[in-house]
Amino acid sequence: MANTLLVTGGAGFIGSNAILHVARNTDWHIVNVDSLAYSGNPASLASLANNPRYSFVKADIADAEAMRNVFEKFDPDAVMHLAAESHVDRSIDSPETFIDTNIKGTFTLLEAARAHFKKLKKDKPWRADNFRFLHISTDEVFGDLGNESGDETRFFNETTPYAPSSPYSASKAASDHLVRAWMRTYGLPTLVTNCSNNYGPRQFPEKLIPLMIINAIHGRPLPVYGQGLQIRDWLYVEDHVKALLLALSRGTPGATYTVGGHCEMRNIDVVGAVCAALEELAPQKPEGIGRYSDLISFVEDRPGHDARYAIDPTLITNELGWKPAENFASGIRKTVAWYLENRGWWQPILDGTYQGQRLGVNI
Repeated sequence: MANTLLVTGGAGFIGSNAILHVARNTDWHIVNVDSLAYSGNPASLASLANNPRYSFVKADIADAEAMRNVFEKFDPDAVMHLAAESHVDRSIDSPETFIDTNIKGTFTLLEAARAHFKKLKKDKPWRADNFRFLHISTDEVFGDLGNESGDETRFFNETTPYAPSSPYSASKAASDHLVRAWMRTYGLPTLVTNCSNNYGPRQFPEKLIPLMIINAIHGRPLPVYGQGLQIRDWLYVEDHVKALLLALSRGTPGATYTVGGHCEMRNIDVVGAVCAALEELAPQKPEGIGRYSDLISFVEDRPGHDARYAIDPTLITNELGWKPAENFASGIRKTVAWYLENRGWWQPILDGTYQGQRLGVNI
């Protein structure tokens, strides 16, 4: 497998967990390329500051010269492409940023990787044979499975047609198509994974689960869209990271793998599970709060909100032997405990000190 792994978006949620996992469990060199936009937090990787196998490059993946320089300087054996704008609400308010990062950025990175791969084939063909470009995508590109009676038997898999609903999912769908086209046209050995909703440590606080945890311990409302009946398939981030590394090391170039947790839950039940975990782990509540679940409030639904996502991970299970280790009960308890024990990670995000500005977090 790789001697040098290039990770884009490594200061983000999945990226930082992936880098920490690789640093703990391999002897690879890791190069983290991240622009440190609002959701990239350097504190997530502070433990690697003095690790000689870790390098950080602050750069935008849409900067062609910067990407060429990264490939020339670090000469990677594999790429794990995680850099993306990923918040649906932000894509509705400001879609242009999603086009720039998710589409133009992916194109620019692919071109840099293609030039690098061409050079490897010429100068070091034994390394070119093992080079891989793994593009991490989302189940949202497939659209909406619905949640009417009978719909619960339908799942996304590797052959599901694309039907994105938001600017975010449309931009990710476009990037998926680019990655596949670069293999078909240029022979770049690419793979694509489409994952379900991730949760766990180091997730940006505007996402559902960390938002609920942090709001609750401050005694603030827990806003739930509509009636909270939307269904998502939840996957603990460490399980996702293990799937990505299997795909990168053992997956077939050109393959797509759908990665899910076999854990469908309504949003309102997810929030209820967070509240239940907090009752156990943080019983001392803010003044005036009876139970954490009393803080749940319902707000106007998001435009174009998909009703249900669910993934069938049979292919990656049968072909690569992957299956999630965590169920939702164990994963959510670990997640709540991490946020309770790591206020020093998320508090600077809330007050804006780590980027010198106030962030638009709804808490």
